Amino acid sequence: MAFFKKAAFSALAMSFLAATPVFAADWTIDPAHSIIGFSGTQTGNTFTGHFGKFDGTVSLDPAHPEDGHATITINIASATTADRQRDSAMPRSDWFNVASFPTATFEARSFRAKGGNAYEAVGTLTIRGVSRPETLPFTLDINGPTAHAKGHLDLIRSAFGIGQGPWATGQWVALQVGVTIDITASQTSGNP
Repeated sequence: MAFFKKAAFSALAMSFLAATPVFAADWTIDPAHSIIGFSGTQTGNTFTGHFGKFDGTVSLDPAHPEDGHATITINIASATTADRQRDSAMPRSDWFNVASFPTATFEARSFRAKGGNAYEAVGTLTIRGVSRPETLPFTLDINGPTAHAKGHLDLIRSAFGIGQGPWATGQWVALQVGVTIDITASQTSGNP
């Protein structure tokens, strides 16, 4: 009889543990060791730039990526390409209109494992008040309390209203732009 009681208790304990929710690790982005960059083409010449100010948090357990989420906020006025004319134009109303839309955000609702260290962040990107579903492919390497993610996403700038008036077509500035992330984050809680 004692054996059956122990077996029943063990089964109950196992079912309780199986029903316990999985807690993702929480990560805080380290802007000093991270880059959010962009690239485009103007009059046939490729240019690159980056955003100097951004922050965000990520909740992700690589064993259960579908339960994760993230929010990244970018200060649009911090964009620079090392070209004075281009950099002075980007904050204006024809382009990013930072007076009305000072930040861009990417909110990932979940992550998908793609095999090995490859993942996708599935969420919504908002720029100039326009929100669109986007999927960001990236690689993720975790070393103790530090995570390193690298990814690239191609966008059509006009889909977000970037480039108004004579800039709305790709005649001088190509409509396709690339966004590159190279993010380092520190674990703040949970178990990766």
